[in-house]
Amino acid sequence: MPRVRKRKAALTKERPEENGVHKVECDSIIPGTQKVYLKTWGCAHNSSDSEYMAGQLAAYGYNIVDEKLAADVWVLNSCTVKNPAEDHFRNEIKAGREAGKKVVVAGCVPQGAPRSEFLQGLSVIGVQQIDRVVEVVEEALKGNSVRLLGKKKVEGKKAGGASLLLPKVRRNPLIEIISINTGCLNQCSYCKTKHARGELGSYPIEEIVTRAQQSFSEGVCEIWLTSEDTGAYGRDIGVTLPELLWQLVEVIPEGCRLRLGMTNPPYILDHLEEIAKIMQDHRVYAFLHVPVQSGSDGVLGEMKREYTVAEFCRVVDTLRDRVPGITIATDIICGFPTETEEDFQETLNLCAKYKFPSLFINQFYPRPGTPAAKMQRIPTKEVKNRSRRLTDIFQSYRPYDHKLGERQEVLVTEEAHDRSHWVAHNKFYEQVLVPKEENLLGKIVEVEIIETGKHYMKGRLSQTHTPSSPSLSTPLPQGEVSGLPPTALTKTQTKEDFAKQERYIILSFVLLISALLAKLAWVCLTMLNQI
Repeated sequence: MPRVRKRKAALTKERPEENGVHKVECDSIIPGTQKVYLKTWGCAHNSSDSEYMAGQLAAYGYNIVDEKLAADVWVLNSCTVKNPAEDHFRNEIKAGREAGKKVVVAGCVPQGAPRSEFLQGLSVIGVQQIDRVVEVVEEALKGNSVRLLGKKKVEGKKAGGASLLLPKVRRNPLIEIISINTGCLNQCSYCKTKHARGELGSYPIEEIVTRAQQSFSEGVCEIWLTSEDTGAYGRDIGVTLPELLWQLVEVIPEGCRLRLGMTNPPYILDHLEEIAKIMQDHRVYAFLHVPVQSGSDGVLGEMKREYTVAEFCRVVDTLRDRVPGITIATDIICGFPTETEEDFQETLNLCAKYKFPSLFINQFYPRPGTPAAKMQRIPTKEVKNRSRRLTDIFQSYRPYDHKLGERQEVLVTEEAHDRSHWVAHNKFYEQVLVPKEENLLGKIVEVEIIETGKHYMKGRLSQTHTPSSPSLSTPLPQGEVSGLPPTALTKTQTKEDFAKQERYIILSFVLLISALLAKLAWVCLTMLNQI
């Protein structure tokens, strides 16, 4: 049973405007009829968790809304990687409370630091407890505070988390995000995520493949595998990442695509040849995100990254040799406390050598509770200077200019920010913008590259190629619940349906009590007559 702390009776009236904010209170005690606003910070793993929470809430009858002031309860799914993300999360909690909303928090911040003062009195959903989101939201609406922070275990060992077969609402109906494991095997000195996600816990291959098949049957045409470290997958359950990938490749329909998530160098080193063979398959994007963080062995040692620069280079060189054209993305932390000017120069040299088309440049943030937070920091001005110098190198080259005039086959999956183009990706997961013509979303099209930028290419549709749909079926409408079992509740069940159910239950209860009272009266009368 969850630990529940009573706060105060839930209000049932609408409160007047206060300071220009319209405060909406729950107008019904019927569970599953209120409006829920769900906001997410952080990685693809967090996005997947939010999709699962939205799916369960919607399946139960809650209305998931984008307008937060119209919602009765806010579910805020947090990220603890950087200070700014946590600050935004903290500010959103404050805004929710000031607006008179019920606030439920989830994600890595409350999991890693549940005793934080700004979380006091709030209901908490742990990163491995997302399958109980309905329960927590119900209690929050009643005015209770519930905290579920436990770990899922199978035969005494940490599991991947809540079932992958739960209902979900995909942010993009064409893309399925599958978390293949949670936690990691590293002990990086700067990382707070370890405090929340913990040790490695992998899902069984069968469960992952089943989820993929079910997704394809619902019109999904692109699958993202995600975790804190995909390369470490399976080491806790006696299987390997290539074993999983080969089984997934077998069930990917023609034209659909698979994207592999972030992997740290130590664990992908054991599988380089197999990974290269898998990425040669036309259904798998030739793309890999391998964070190096620093070009200095000394800094990597202080970070406790468990690999050398030479080993990282071996990963990049091997994959570029075996999979020509592969996109390797990486991360750099500028200004780690022990980083000297010489160390940073090695980082600059590494990035200049490989000219990574995708480079995530981060300034060091001391995260509370980590070993690096206790180290003497480099002055902020110098950290910003190093970040700028690395950015200058990154901006000095254009990775796509040589592709001008190429004909490419791309998969269209979403709308671009300018709302004038579709976003598509080629075999190397390079972004290609195509004209926003009707009926292209979810289709494979052939384009001629007519323009290149630092982060994208633009394509002109081929007149001789007919767009084709790789999906097995029509994608689910935006907002529709995926993966519902036949007996599950659906969003078509309205507030009136729930009200009827409640009245029926109450009437049945009243009739039962009446029958029991009548029986008791008859027994008492009989006993009196016998006296």
